[in-house]
Amino acid sequence: MASNSRILITGGSGFIGSWLIRHLLSAQTPVEITNLDLLTYAGNPENLKDVQHDPRYRFVQGDICDEALVGRLMADADICVNVAAQTHVDRSISGPGEFIRTNVLGTQVLLEAARNNRIQKFVHISTDEVYGSIEGTQKFTETSPLDPSSPYSSSKAAADLIALSYWKTYGLPVCITRCTNNYGPNQYPEKLIPLFILNASNDQPVPVYGDGLNVRDWIHVKDHSAGVSAVIEHGQPGQVYNIGSGNEYNNLEITRLILKTLGKPEQLIRFVTDRLGHDRRYALDATKITRELGWSNTIAFEQGLMETIEWYQKNAEWVDGVRQREQHQVAASVSA
Repeated sequence: MASNSRILITGGSGFIGSWLIRHLLSAQTPVEITNLDLLTYAGNPENLKDVQHDPRYRFVQGDICDEALVGRLMADADICVNVAAQTHVDRSISGPGEFIRTNVLGTQVLLEAARNNRIQKFVHISTDEVYGSIEGTQKFTETSPLDPSSPYSSSKAAADLIALSYWKTYGLPVCITRCTNNYGPNQYPEKLIPLFILNASNDQPVPVYGDGLNVRDWIHVKDHSAGVSAVIEHGQPGQVYNIGSGNEYNNLEITRLILKTLGKPEQLIRFVTDRLGHDRRYALDATKITRELGWSNTIAFEQGLMETIEWYQKNAEWVDGVRQREQHQVAASVSA
């Protein structure tokens, strides 16, 4: 990364985006960061209140599908990192249209603006879900075929292919990262770990899909941020980098670990009807990013989970604020 790099980060007020911004501002390399975020229900200004007065940071509220706005911001950037996305699988099943609009069309708007402004590097943040499910002990590599199951993962796979086409067709220096399940402070409460922490803390039922044996590889958001930073700095154009930790747990194991830590009974577990198209297991081979870019995860899962549980217990005000914001947005959309 060149000194004084001007970085446009989309979706920077969300969970992963906010941690990435904080990571980049704390690094040794001088940067100027512009955060473009529409502030939908999962985009929370409170996530970045500790850096909002940093002279190296500015916030712009707007939509990545807004071609004029994106074009103006891209003209002042050297690097673009696209974190903006609709990400919740359940929401994509009940309403896929917004996922296609944001994740596919929005990505294309960003890519076109990046091409027109000769951006030095475009880093597209994707997901392990584009690979689909994998059985046994095998792991997906960057060359594994894409086989998405949900409207969410399909929209991300489409965006990946469009991004790579801009490298192959136009020579736009694109890199793609595909990460496993993130966890950590500030994650929106609809996601599994914060939802289960908050429900159990309030002695409410913890809803586990199906038999609870679906396996995910869990990575702390700080480790993910460091991986993305390594790709920003050293990633090679046209390349895909898996970012995984090897911390494989099934959902029932995660649930029991949370309950045990909180001192809550397993009677709170409620098995519910399985999600449509629910992938059985995700697992990534992260050898490439470790070998080529020198990244590796540093936070042990149980340590990170304990710290995450503690954070949610100490930050009830943040949780209440998030839920009130969504209620206000729902009420506004109904009355519009």
